[in-house]
Amino acid sequence: MINTLKIAIQKSGRLSEDSLKLIKECGIKLNNGKGKLKATADNFPLEFLFLRDDDIPGYVEDGVADLGIVGENVLLEKENRVDLVKKLGFSKCRLSIGVDRNWDYKGIHELEGKSIATSYPKILAKYLEENNVNAEIHEISGSVEIAPSIGLAEAVCDIVSSGSTLLSNGLKETDVIMRSEAVLIAAKSLSEEKKQTLNNLIFRINAVQEGKKNKYILLNAPNSAINEIISILPGMKSPTILPLAMEGWSSLHSVVKEDEFWEVIEKLKKAGAESILVAPIEKMIV
Repeated sequence: MINTLKIAIQKSGRLSEDSLKLIKECGIKLNNGKGKLKATADNFPLEFLFLRDDDIPGYVEDGVADLGIVGENVLLEKENRVDLVKKLGFSKCRLSIGVDRNWDYKGIHELEGKSIATSYPKILAKYLEENNVNAEIHEISGSVEIAPSIGLAEAVCDIVSSGSTLLSNGLKETDVIMRSEAVLIAAKSLSEEKKQTLNNLIFRINAVQEGKKNKYILLNAPNSAINEIISILPGMKSPTILPLAMEGWSSLHSVVKEDEFWEVIEKLKKAGAESILVAPIEKMIV
C-alpha cells in the first residue's frame, strides 16, 4: 500500500518494550517472531524495522524509515534532519554529569581543565560552552561509568534513570544537562498519503495518552450536595447525574486528572460524596 508507513523501533531494551506497549495500546496488532528485524501490523498500515537506537535518526533522515521512536537524547546528539512529531511520555531519563562520590563538588566550573568521558560529546560540548568551561571530552561508546576508576577521565556524562549504576561505580550525580524521553520522529519527505496515515496514528496515541492522564470516577451523593460536588469536579464539561433508587440521592460520573486526583477526592468526601469508585481509562478522545 502506498500509504503504509515504515517505523523504526529499537530492537531490544526498555525503549523497545515501551514502544511496542504503546503500539499495542493503540489497538495495532503486530506479529513479531523472536529475532526478526522486520514485521508488519495486521490491522494498520505500519511496517516495523527493528534497529539499533543510534541508527534510527539516520534511517529516518535517509527515508529508509518514515518514522522512528527514539530517545530525545539520541536525537539531539545525532543532529539528523528529521521532524520531531510528538513526545511520548515514556522511557524518561536524564543526561547528567557524574563525579567521584567523595569529591566535594560545588558546580560545573570545577570541571575546568578536567577530562570527561561520554557517549554524547556534542550535547556535552554545547553545555560546557554555554557555561564557559574548557574541559577535555573523551568519547566512548559504552561502560562510561568505569572511566574514572581506570584513570581515563575525572568525570562522566551519561544517561541516568535511577542513579544506581553511578552509585555502584563509586560516582554521584551532579549537574543535569537535559531531561529526555521517547519521541516520535518523521522524515521530512513524507507524501500526503503517508501524512494522513501518520495523523491517524497520532490520533490513537493522543487517545491513549489522555486516558493515562485521567481517572474515571463514580460516586453517590445526596441531592442537597450535588451543586457543591459539581463545583469541585473538574470534569470534561459537566458530570453525568443519574437518580438512585433511594429517594433524595444521585450517582455522579466524571473524569479527574491523575495529578489532581487525591486532592479532589478529599474535597468530594468532605462535600458528602460516598461510595466513590475509581477506574482507569483505557483511551480518551477529547
